[in-house]
Amino acid sequence: MKSFLKTLFQGQSYDPRSFFLLAGPCVVESEKGVMEIASTISTCCRHLQIPYVFKASYRKANRTNSSSFTGIGDQQALEILQNVRTAYNIPVVTDIHTAEEAKLAAPHVDVLQIPAFLCRQTDLLLAAAETGKVVNIKKGQFLSGPAMRFAVEKIKAARNEKILLTERGTTFGYQDLVVDYRNIPWMQEIGVPVVMDVTHALQQPNQTTGVTGGNPQLIGTLAKAAIATGADGLFIETHPNPSLAKSDGANMLPLHQLEALLKELIKIRKAISANEDPQ
Repeated sequence: MKSFLKTLFQGQSYDPRSFFLLAGPCVVESEKGVMEIASTISTCCRHLQIPYVFKASYRKANRTNSSSFTGIGDQQALEILQNVRTAYNIPVVTDIHTAEEAKLAAPHVDVLQIPAFLCRQTDLLLAAAETGKVVNIKKGQFLSGPAMRFAVEKIKAARNEKILLTERGTTFGYQDLVVDYRNIPWMQEIGVPVVMDVTHALQQPNQTTGVTGGNPQLIGTLAKAAIATGADGLFIETHPNPSLAKSDGANMLPLHQLEALLKELIKIRKAISANEDPQ
């Protein structure tokens, strides 16, 4: 199920027993900021031999408040993402929200991401699949892990086997999410790699202020649990100064904390692998 990952991470050190990383800012804010973040993370991941996909949305469509920042302009942001691919020789992932956006974004990135709220939208899933790109489908906050097999079947029906599923928490009561780690092995049973989104799972959406809240102090806790549970990859939004981020700053990891966290996660995965190795 992981054969397409070798192609995605071509030129990087890829070990299927380890984990890969999707990380970056929530949204493209400026070319300078994007390049600085991509440089920092790609350098760190090459040193630690963690396969890396740079993440940034070229546009944010799902905002609580109509006055929230949505982007700097589609074409400008997509060109910046393409520049990241060229400058650092790394794959890039971005969100799409409509079938039309699939064709717009595909030439500039390597992975098209389906937001959790849209994971049941058949036209969107098929349009993403037909581009031939890797498709990362975030599990709806309203769905169980096993229910995601229907989204996977839609992508495969379009003759695209390059699929990731991402766990990002489940709606629980009001303005909070919980993570059921059973969803990681359950979704792996569907036959695709599974990613844990440790930052969006800590969101506290729909606050009365109109700005999403979060619990970023628990990012490390969720990430460690995901690696211990066997997640194939991690999704982490990060920013040099989350308090100044134009989107989702309340649940981002400060960029300077990323390397130390990754080193801890490597130790956990190595310990698990050694315990599973009959040698």
